[in-house]
Amino acid sequence: MPTMSDSLETIEHTTGENPTHAIIWLHGLGADGHDFEPVVPELAHPGLPPLRFVFPHAPIRPVTLNGGMPMRAWYDLYGLARDMREDVDGIKAARQAIGGLIAREGERGIPPERIVLAGFSQGCALALYTGLRFEDRLAGLIGLSGYLPLRNTTAAERHPANAETPVFMAHGLHDPVVALAYAETSHHLLSDLGQPIEWHTYPMPHGLHPQELVDIQAFLLRVLAP
Repeated sequence: MPTMSDSLETIEHTTGENPTHAIIWLHGLGADGHDFEPVVPELAHPGLPPLRFVFPHAPIRPVTLNGGMPMRAWYDLYGLARDMREDVDGIKAARQAIGGLIAREGERGIPPERIVLAGFSQGCALALYTGLRFEDRLAGLIGLSGYLPLRNTTAAERHPANAETPVFMAHGLHDPVVALAYAETSHHLLSDLGQPIEWHTYPMPHGLHPQELVDIQAFLLRVLAP
């Protein structure tokens, strides 16, 4: 049943009774929370604790990249070039909304250190931006087929609580939407900052690869297993 937190409608799935850990997974531009529901059984593993997957829906808003037509988006997008102008206020507002979802998990007994923040494409951007600046340690960050927004402020704004948080980044070698070079720039920046980062590429366009799911599961086993 959909629930609300900070005006974000969410879909939830659990892999067992009384989940002790959570994964908040952010969809890409124009999609919704249903987009990644199929990953839940793919990522389940007997070595993992009971998980709550939280899939929020981004608000519907006009998107410049879409000719101003409304669609689900975490913030406005002016383009996908590496140095394109960015929606600073929108990114910061979305960060606050995701922080509200993390706080709600705390109210339900799952503290931040047992939460992985994940995202695909624009959701990847928001997950990385939010997680690196979050004031309490998170278990891990997963960024798929996306990039690090407002990257030039990362060094100054990254919170010490998450300076050692493991990051999983992955990208398609043939991505026609978010250029591989853009993702590589984000990867190199985080690596240069000393962020523990695991980088993968796959022979795919803008999407998910079967081996990618295997690698994500392995990452979850490392950061969430009891």
